Amino acid sequence: MTGWITRRIGLARIIAFFLVLFALAVRVIDPIPVQIVRNLTFDVFQQVSPRSPQPFPVAIIDVDDPSLAEIGQWPWPRTRFAEMIENATRDGAVAIAFDIIFSEPDRLSPGQIADDIAGLSEELRATLATLPGNDHALSNAMARSRVILGQTSVRTKKAGEEKTDKEIQQVPHARVGLDPMPFLIRFPELVENLPELEKAAAGRGVFNVRPDPDGVYRRAPIVVSVDDHVRLGLAPELLRIATGGKPFAIRTNEAGIDGVVLAGKLIQTAQDGTVRPYLTESLPSRFVSAADVISGRMEKGRLNGHLVLVGTSAIGLEDYRTTSLGKQMPGVEIHAQLLENILSDTLLKRPNYAVAVELVAAFVMCVLLIILTPIMNATILIISTLMFLTTFGWSSFILFTSKRMLIDPSFPILAGLATIMFMSAANYLREERRRQQIRDAFGQYVSRDLVDELSESQEGLKLGGENRELTLLFSDVRGFTAIAEGYRNDPGGLTALMNRFLNLMSNAILDHGGTIDKFMGDAVMAFWNAPLDHEDHARAACSAALEMVVAVDGLNEDRAKEAEAAGREFQSIEIGIGVNTGACTVGNMGSDMRFDYTAMGDPVNLASRLEGQTRNYGVSVVVGSSTEAAVHEDFALIELDLIRVKGKSQPEHIYALLGDAGLREDARFADLAMMNASFLTAYRGKDWDQAEAMLTEIEPVGLDIDPRLAGYFQLYRDRIQDMRLNPPPDDWSGVFDATTK
Repeated sequence: MTGWITRRIGLARIIAFFLVLFALAVRVIDPIPVQIVRNLTFDVFQQVSPRSPQPFPVAIIDVDDPSLAEIGQWPWPRTRFAEMIENATRDGAVAIAFDIIFSEPDRLSPGQIADDIAGLSEELRATLATLPGNDHALSNAMARSRVILGQTSVRTKKAGEEKTDKEIQQVPHARVGLDPMPFLIRFPELVENLPELEKAAAGRGVFNVRPDPDGVYRRAPIVVSVDDHVRLGLAPELLRIATGGKPFAIRTNEAGIDGVVLAGKLIQTAQDGTVRPYLTESLPSRFVSAADVISGRMEKGRLNGHLVLVGTSAIGLEDYRTTSLGKQMPGVEIHAQLLENILSDTLLKRPNYAVAVELVAAFVMCVLLIILTPIMNATILIISTLMFLTTFGWSSFILFTSKRMLIDPSFPILAGLATIMFMSAANYLREERRRQQIRDAFGQYVSRDLVDELSESQEGLKLGGENRELTLLFSDVRGFTAIAEGYRNDPGGLTALMNRFLNLMSNAILDHGGTIDKFMGDAVMAFWNAPLDHEDHARAACSAALEMVVAVDGLNEDRAKEAEAAGREFQSIEIGIGVNTGACTVGNMGSDMRFDYTAMGDPVNLASRLEGQTRNYGVSVVVGSSTEAAVHEDFALIELDLIRVKGKSQPEHIYALLGDAGLREDARFADLAMMNASFLTAYRGKDWDQAEAMLTEIEPVGLDIDPRLAGYFQLYRDRIQDMRLNPPPDDWSGVFDATTK
């Protein structure tokens, strides 16, 4: 039954469906990476469409860098803050909230100075001690105005630290619904101001703002729990005091905090009592320099009717926070913007049903993709998917700009993209398996490179060719008839031997990037630089030829041991290889019904003729002059002859390939190459005595390097003897006319 379902539906669809369920479960768990992606999406919305700046009765008295330069280093004497409160109140400020905490006595109070300065007389010390302290001056100024002090909190207690016994002043509030305490952001302890200041203040608000896991400040608490006491944030507490100081109410349901009723307004919150401010860029119009307020230079009426926050933007005081706009902003301005949002009802909304909408959208879209991907046209599927994803993302953005509603498009979009990628990958792997089966079958008959090229482009399955410079290689077994005769009673053994031999030849060619054109019995034709480009095709072909010679030598050693063990006669395999480079036509040749990918041209014929000449010169590899010119710096080559092969009118210098660069650097080879060049000069000059003497001198060096050169030396002895009996004509240029292929 399971197998039938798998065949009917498809394994890829089943796997994809369970992966979608897994993705939905991850979204419900909502790990930090998912949160970060969602938050970054909402950040983009705000960056593209930030809140429009409008005039609000909210102002910031800013302890900025010019204020520090004018008034002096931080912290200032509390008398300066007293002057600030008095001047702001006199100018018409409705209420003043401090994003600053005064938790320690002012070290600049007269009594504190008397204790800190050594050497004062007792009379002067007593006089200073009787003077009113700066904290007292500040508390008096606060009592004559409506001031909200900022309070902060710690997130954790140190190990073993006991709870303090200080009494936290309660903020009057009511609750509607369930107990809100389990849902609120909790802090274990409150850091308060000096008791004298706390008593004089009209209100107290917590100015802690927690960043998200990526360090960006996107949320601000309206209400929090500190040491099991409910406290308002600094901005909402400022609003509460400014509107008469009436109690606030917390509305709660089973999901968590639903909202806070404050100053006659319902502020809808997340389940933990936080809200998302909708920010504008940092505006200079919000700020009034603290130095201007204290000195009285401030424009008259600037703070009239305003809710005022006191904070700092001075660089050295480091109260900057990274916001969803992608820029840093003074912490006090975040409180000011939160206050503006509350007053103008422009807070961002994340409805309770948002997660359900995102989950349903992701599930429906992914299931449709799972069903349709294997059966739909790829182009139509991609276009349809992109249109759907774009529409969903655009709809989310429209909801943001028109309703300030946050519906996350990132999870459905990423889930959809992941699904189509998985299904497309599954389709690709399925097609690749089919293609591989065809390649494996087709590759038994033609070059693997050609199969790969044809599988990528059907244009290759057309008659015709292109002109390319190729390096061609022909190899053949010498005396194959005699070897075959030895297997006349064992045809299977001959087949096994040829397969073994041709495997070695094929591997050498393919390992060096060659294309096997065809097998012709015991012969092999291959070429380089088609169908794939090969920059060093001549070098690659020569390397392959040398590897083929070494492989055959190894095969003969193994066969000799096998023959001795079996008690049968051993016949060595000897091969001849011809290599030539030149411009050819390469492509599909044949008829419409049957064709081969092959190369044609004069260089092909010459390569075949050079392979035939290996028998005459007794060497394993003969290369043409074009190949020698391309590789002579990397291989050990000696010139064999100036020959006119059968079927050609132009003579060709031919060379024996004896070894690689290692042999070329050998001093013995240098001697051989020099003496061989001198020998050929004497020979072509018809100086038979000198030529014969040179042969005698060369032969020991040559045979030490390659015993196969014995045939080369014997050939020229026979020729010289024949030349003495039948002298060539006077205009003879040293060309030998080959009478056999």
